[in-house]
Amino acid sequence: MATVLITGTNRGIGLEFVQQFLARGDTVLATCRQPNSAPALQQLQKEYQHLQVLRLDVASAESLQHFPQQLAVDAIDIFINNAGVYGPRNASFGNVDGETWMSVLRVNSIVPILLTQLLIDKLRAGDDKKLLYLTSKMGSIDDNTGGGSYVYRSSKSALNAVVKSLAVDLAADGFTSAVLHPGWVRTDMGGPNALIDTATSVAGMMRLIDSLGTEQSGSFFNYDGSVIPW
Repeated sequence: MATVLITGTNRGIGLEFVQQFLARGDTVLATCRQPNSAPALQQLQKEYQHLQVLRLDVASAESLQHFPQQLAVDAIDIFINNAGVYGPRNASFGNVDGETWMSVLRVNSIVPILLTQLLIDKLRAGDDKKLLYLTSKMGSIDDNTGGGSYVYRSSKSALNAVVKSLAVDLAADGFTSAVLHPGWVRTDMGGPNALIDTATSVAGMMRLIDSLGTEQSGSFFNYDGSVIPW
């Protein structure tokens, strides 16, 4: 069984990842900003001894720096960077705010690599050495025919570039790094009109994660395993 670290797990896709990994017997390290205000995670803690809920506010530099000290494990096999933000919904041309843009870029594009750097010793000690980062098809430049959404699109395109470099830099250490598009999912971010539920999205991504090998490192995948163009 694997030890899996997942960020942003108090609801939506992150919470579903926690549930599905626990159900198959893996040890899960689940992070969220306010564990005491995450009833679903608290209930899962009562049901599963192999769940640890840890505080991590990815928007806080101090929280990031102190996070590794909370980890009571020597090795992490799978890291899933799920935490992210959409930013302003009205970020169309003529209505883009620089300060807001910077805050979204930090959470979606910069923090994932900072957190990976902080955790690298425990990740190197893991058996699976799989690093997964949730992105969006909206970060695909090739797929952008709709325009707009400058803030969110750019933050996910930047994340894609970061993970591509990470895949190259960590290849010699046996890591497999990839970005995953979860699909258009019915969550607070995806909205009620989205096409699939969290269970379908996460089940697909977990099948993909299980099957990933080093030869696929640096790829951009849809939740169903198909490759998305950059």
